[in-house]
Amino acid sequence: MSELASESESQRPARSADRVQRGSARSTRLQPGDTAPDFTLPDADGKPVSLTDFRGRRVIVYFYPAAGTPGCTAEACDFRDNLAELNDAGVDVLGISPDAPVKLAAFRDEEGLTFPLLSDVDRTTLTAWGAFGEKQMYGKTVRGVIRSTFLVDAEGTIEEALYNVRAAGHVAKLRRDLKV
Repeated sequence: MSELASESESQRPARSADRVQRGSARSTRLQPGDTAPDFTLPDADGKPVSLTDFRGRRVIVYFYPAAGTPGCTAEACDFRDNLAELNDAGVDVLGISPDAPVKLAAFRDEEGLTFPLLSDVDRTTLTAWGAFGEKQMYGKTVRGVIRSTFLVDAEGTIEEALYNVRAAGHVAKLRRDLKV
């Protein structure tokens, strides 16, 4: 198992057999070697962005619950502050949340974010990537966005799949493990 996935039990890549319930639909948690599910989502300006737009480069796709909240802001700003080094290493960054584009635009502008923030209001992409479903929050089981990060290779294959990541310190660990 890679160092990237060994931080804790909750961050280990899920097995293909692991399922996340979403009403009557079931979504599979992704694992390294799986083909990354394609998507086309509107960015903060309403312009469509597709995963296939990034073929030929590695891309970090991260899912977060809500723009402007403390944890999501810390995570986004951490990616922003490390973006030049990631880009220099051939790695792009995409953030995806269920927020509407107008909220993403305000978040981007307020925090000076320079990478695409994508809107998945109907949670279709979140579900396809296993980043929406039941989770523990303050001791209760709730349904919502599961903070998750994926490294997708230049051909569109999942290199790393991390679920239930912590917002703080997450990017530093990614950089260490990617040797960036």
